[in-house]
Amino acid sequence: MLNIVIFGAPGSGKGTQSERIVAKYGINHISTGDVLRAEIKAGTELGQTAKGYIDQGQLLPDNLIIDILASTLDGLKESKGVIFDGFPRTIAQAEALKKMLAERNQTVSVMLDLDVPEDELMHRLILRGQQSGRADDNEETIRKRLTVYHSQTAPLIDWYKQEGLYAHINGLGELDVITSDICQAIDKAVK
Repeated sequence: MLNIVIFGAPGSGKGTQSERIVAKYGINHISTGDVLRAEIKAGTELGQTAKGYIDQGQLLPDNLIIDILASTLDGLKESKGVIFDGFPRTIAQAEALKKMLAERNQTVSVMLDLDVPEDELMHRLILRGQQSGRADDNEETIRKRLTVYHSQTAPLIDWYKQEGLYAHINGLGELDVITSDICQAIDKAVK
């Protein structure tokens, strides 16, 4: 099984690159946000519990997110692997993901860190906001999101380095070059 964790600040290209990885390697894409919305829409027990936290403006407990991801993973029959997008966000979540995968005789194959300079992230997100009308893509909100991202993510990068799974990817440049660098990192990790 090829299990990939993709990291990157808002605007780093995770969604675009995830689509390309899915197409090339034939794996599934698990976006935590998409999964939560689907569970809530389906009215599942997990979805109803998650909705309760969201409606209260609270973050979901790690064990609930892991249960939802485990349920999603178990539902992917004949899967060649998955790319986790938006999870984990903390060391506790990374440890829980490692345990959940181990219970299924699987591991994380590689953690891809899409690194993009902050000024470029600002440019991309402001442009996206202008094109899409997303209210959260304004300079003040973007700066807050980037601060939260950096404070939460820095420890995870070190954690994945210690696990021997970290791959730095320069997320600035031509899309095809970035994809090629990602594929080289994945291929190296699975050899």
